[in-house]
Amino acid sequence: MSGRLRGGPGRRARVLLAVGPALVALLAGCTTAGDGNDEGRASAAPAPSGTPLPGGLPTPEGTLLVADFGADTVTFVDPRRGPVGSVTVGTAPYGLAVGPDGLTWVATAEGVAAVDTRARTRVALVPYTTRTGPAGTGEYRGGGMGIALSPDGSRAYVGVNVPGGRGGLEVIDTAAREVTATVPVGRRPFDVDVARDGGEVYVTGHDSFDVTVVDAGTLAARRIEVAPYGTEGGLGSWLKPHYAVVRPGDGRLLLPFEGERLAVVDPRSGSVAVEPMTADTHQHGTALTPDGRLLVVGTGAVEEGKGPSLTVRSPGGAERVYPLDGPHEAVAVSRDGRTAYVTGGYTRDGYWNGLTVVDLAGGATRRLPAGTRPLGIAVL
Repeated sequence: MSGRLRGGPGRRARVLLAVGPALVALLAGCTTAGDGNDEGRASAAPAPSGTPLPGGLPTPEGTLLVADFGADTVTFVDPRRGPVGSVTVGTAPYGLAVGPDGLTWVATAEGVAAVDTRARTRVALVPYTTRTGPAGTGEYRGGGMGIALSPDGSRAYVGVNVPGGRGGLEVIDTAAREVTATVPVGRRPFDVDVARDGGEVYVTGHDSFDVTVVDAGTLAARRIEVAPYGTEGGLGSWLKPHYAVVRPGDGRLLLPFEGERLAVVDPRSGSVAVEPMTADTHQHGTALTPDGRLLVVGTGAVEEGKGPSLTVRSPGGAERVYPLDGPHEAVAVSRDGRTAYVTGGYTRDGYWNGLTVVDLAGGATRRLPAGTRPLGIAVL
């Protein structure tokens, strides 16, 4: 969702109560789950050709790759000039993860696509084993959402949304290009993260107010509730977790809420501490700079709070909040940590087909075109 009904930082949040199914379906994008898709299974499709650079040159380092949630492609973006090519991957691509071998794994409604970013072609489409219904579009579509790779790139972990039910974490052997296991997780798995040592996988369940911690070896799972405003209102609540990062120093998970509260989750003990934030806006995408600053995308407010922004939070908790023009969703950081790239795709209405480039030193911004409703983003 892009906003919220809530009190000030020191007051108990208000939530949506006693809403019927028709009203829930009309609420802001991240409020509820389920789009009524019938059951079915995605199937593999032949790999389409891509758009390599002239003369067979490789894609330059530092090129951006975005998932076109409003189309069936990923788009390569020169961070100075804009789009330079695209590859067909599957319906409504959401998240993506770049491997050490030059392959990028893309979570679509149909399956997980493997894209050779050097040759710019899709080389595989791994269908889900979870029954998600026919491949659809829009925020509530079934299929892959968050995705991450093990540190050595041997496994891809994708959170699969099942409209109206619990999601699944599917484990993909990237060499064999097949699903080897599925673990039940929370509802609408917006984000998947992996511990620095690869020993655990963390799945953020948007509609179940939780993070599922999965042991990468045994696949044993345990749930940690993450609800700094409480869970009253259930599916009708506006105050749910979206995206997380793993803090390098201690392995804790950082999940921002509403530009007011940062949930700090210890995945080992299950404890959740809350620290104050200052942006006063509904928040979605997260990223870490090489020096440990937390970047958080603010999407704007529905009734209370401020507009879209990018928060830059130091490891000590000091924040700078840079205004953005219009809604955004996800964020990636340049290798040198000086520049942020924020996608305008957005999971709700109000998205736009581009990204904002932000100078992290002073907050200066410029816009670039970038595919069709770009959500996930990575720096190659």
